[in-house]
Amino acid sequence: MSEQNHELKRGLKARHLNMIALGGSIGTGIFLAMGDTLHQAGPGGALVAYGLIGIMVYFLITSLGEMATFMPISGSFSSYATKFIDPALGFALGWNYWYNWAITIAAEMVAGSLIMKYWFPSIPGFYWSILFLIIIVGLNFLSAKAYGESEYWFAGIKVVTVIIFLVIGVLMIFGIMGSDDIGFHNYFIADGPFHGGIKSIFAIFLVAGFSFQGTELIGVAAGESEHPEKTIPKAIKSIFWRILIFYLGTIIVLGAIIPFTKAGVSESPFTMVFAKAGIAGAASLMNAVILTSVLSAGNSGMYASTRMLHSMATEGLAPKIFARTNKRGVPVNALVLTTIVASACFLTGVFAESTVYVWLVAASGLAGFIAWVGIAICHYRFRKAYIHQGHSLSELKFKAKWYPFGPILALLMCFVIILGQGYSCITEHGVDWDSLIASYIGIPLFFALYIGYKIKHKTKVISLDDVDLTYNDDCTNDLKVVEKSISELN
Repeated sequence: MSEQNHELKRGLKARHLNMIALGGSIGTGIFLAMGDTLHQAGPGGALVAYGLIGIMVYFLITSLGEMATFMPISGSFSSYATKFIDPALGFALGWNYWYNWAITIAAEMVAGSLIMKYWFPSIPGFYWSILFLIIIVGLNFLSAKAYGESEYWFAGIKVVTVIIFLVIGVLMIFGIMGSDDIGFHNYFIADGPFHGGIKSIFAIFLVAGFSFQGTELIGVAAGESEHPEKTIPKAIKSIFWRILIFYLGTIIVLGAIIPFTKAGVSESPFTMVFAKAGIAGAASLMNAVILTSVLSAGNSGMYASTRMLHSMATEGLAPKIFARTNKRGVPVNALVLTTIVASACFLTGVFAESTVYVWLVAASGLAGFIAWVGIAICHYRFRKAYIHQGHSLSELKFKAKWYPFGPILALLMCFVIILGQGYSCITEHGVDWDSLIASYIGIPLFFALYIGYKIKHKTKVISLDDVDLTYNDDCTNDLKVVEKSISELN
């Protein structure tokens, strides 16, 4: 484990980690999907759904934060599963997370090309996708610091946009900006604010969950952050308030200004609000911001997948060739493989009638939730082993609140969301089996990885006595050696 941290240089500063934590939870889910959730469940239903998912995500991230502060390694929950539970689970979680992001990179490249058609309709989208992929690979090839710096600015644009939107929205609601005193009467049109009742709230749980995916990147980035014992708790503690302000604040403002009966996915609700406020070029502005979100997701996906593959290689869960890094600490071989897979998926989507591509994207659909389940289980097991082996909670630099209620609640909610994935496949005409199979194809793939490794290597669940809670950081060890040598000289 020390070799891993020696090779991966700690180039991510505190400001990088803070923005990665925030940027990971702000994406197309808030800029585009929010309109559809309002349309389906009304402003009240959307607030309930996003509020509950926000609570779940808070517990998950504080669980991950406790482990990442104690043991900051880039393998994150895959490494934790290997050390705390069963190497077979670590193997399955790691490869599950890797292919999830590799496929997501391809999906984001396609999305980026579609956005560019707004400005350049005559240029084939293929060229834009290639350009964006080259940019993302280049940023990740340079160093962890280059990734952190680019993500800092990508996320910064998103954050500033949401803040400006919230300020303008509040001014419009109270009649300070715009021609009308809007107020909150749009909440109560038709059958609002809870359009469709509990059924609709349950239906948008999945969309709300997808919107928050990426917040776990802070755990992956922990292995390359400076002073993780200080920066990780600081970033984690602020996540709850960020979720509260950015997501729930956005829903409150959107629900007041845009009638939920007119909201949808055909146009960003942000565009509708900015246009209503009289801001010139609102559509172009939001397309630029959404493009930033797409590039941010692709950038983070490339970083997360290469670090996960590198970590698995150092632990013997992937070929050793992917453990090699260049002089800047970048796992180049892992970066090359991820780029090849992402490119293949993208080309499949462009040239093969999209059938295979659609199935690949469907296979990755539940991967994020499977990772969240893994985080909750790892934290529960970590705490049990930590106490069992005679350690005191006062020794932990960061403690997740409400244990064991937090991880157990998060685990149960993840299962509810996963089961709810098939809810939309049941129509008044019966079950749409093609959609149902596509929705759940990721689960048998995960279990195939888990069972295959378990059978081949005959692994067992690690007993609490044998759970490995040791962590060696070469930087810390070298400092201790120097201090010891100086004391001996004196």
